[in-house]
Amino acid sequence: MVPAGGIGGARLLRGLAAVVGDDAVITVIGNTGDDIWVHGLRVCPDLDTVMYTLGNGISEERGWGREDETFTVKDELAAYGVEPTWFGLGDRDTATHLIRTQLLHAGYPLSAVTAALCDRWKPGVQLLPMSDERVETHVVVDDPDQTPEPGQAAARRAIHFQEWWIRYRAQLPAHSFAYVGLDNAKPGPGVIEAIDTCDLIIIPPSNPVVSVGTILQIPGIREAIVEAPAPVVGISPIIAGAPVRGMADACLRAIDVPTTATGIARHYGPRRALIPIGASGGGILDAWLIDTSDAAAVPDIEALGITCAAVPLLMSDLAKTADMARAAMDLVGFSP
Repeated sequence: MVPAGGIGGARLLRGLAAVVGDDAVITVIGNTGDDIWVHGLRVCPDLDTVMYTLGNGISEERGWGREDETFTVKDELAAYGVEPTWFGLGDRDTATHLIRTQLLHAGYPLSAVTAALCDRWKPGVQLLPMSDERVETHVVVDDPDQTPEPGQAAARRAIHFQEWWIRYRAQLPAHSFAYVGLDNAKPGPGVIEAIDTCDLIIIPPSNPVVSVGTILQIPGIREAIVEAPAPVVGISPIIAGAPVRGMADACLRAIDVPTTATGIARHYGPRRALIPIGASGGGILDAWLIDTSDAAAVPDIEALGITCAAVPLLMSDLAKTADMARAAMDLVGFSP
């Protein structure tokens, strides 16, 4: 079982599938906190990135969206002055969002809609949204549209994570993250069952705050992972003190977590520790795989009560990604 965000999670899954083979069942709990309504369409970026990547339709250059994409509709909408102009839907990608939106409006839950979309792409995994309820990640920032008077504190407001990430490139310092709809959310169909019955849980090198972290916010999911009979091994998204891709460091700063392999290991925390070290609700890690450039951190991480090893983590091709997935399984003694 893999709770996954977008690019990092999807690429790890591709390597994992190559290792375990076609007979294994890989269940993916997909982050939906990044979901957004754009031009009347429901867009699920992380679900689609997993689906497209494993279905061989992803743009390898961008890591998101469709290969051989065009943006004619985006350009036409911009010519009309229709906002948001900072969020661009590709023409091929728009077909997915049209179908999803029609099915949601017809009353089907997101889990059923996702399964229907996967019928076309055949990603080779069971892709489950973290929740059928609408849960969106918002970011509390200083209002970029207001200039405070001298001596006054800047006004704050919450903006959608996608606006913070894409429009502002995470350059607006984040004060905190808010999860709209979380109070009414519950795990999606099959999610808890997948955690309770799986043989191995892998935390991929996805953003620990707004990808994996958002999944863990859904009531019951963190608790199920803490108590799961299967071992839990995580893979660091940090190499030599920097995120491999994206701006995870901006997210980590907002919650006072160092952008280091050790910092994130401490944030996740050791599983079943008498005194949880990580985030509230209990630690989730039995083991933590870090990059060879961070090998000096192995003793500090093991001192937390987390088994640790250092191997190359750069997913530059399928063979290297498969080696990384294999190393993660070896770290907890799991054989597919």
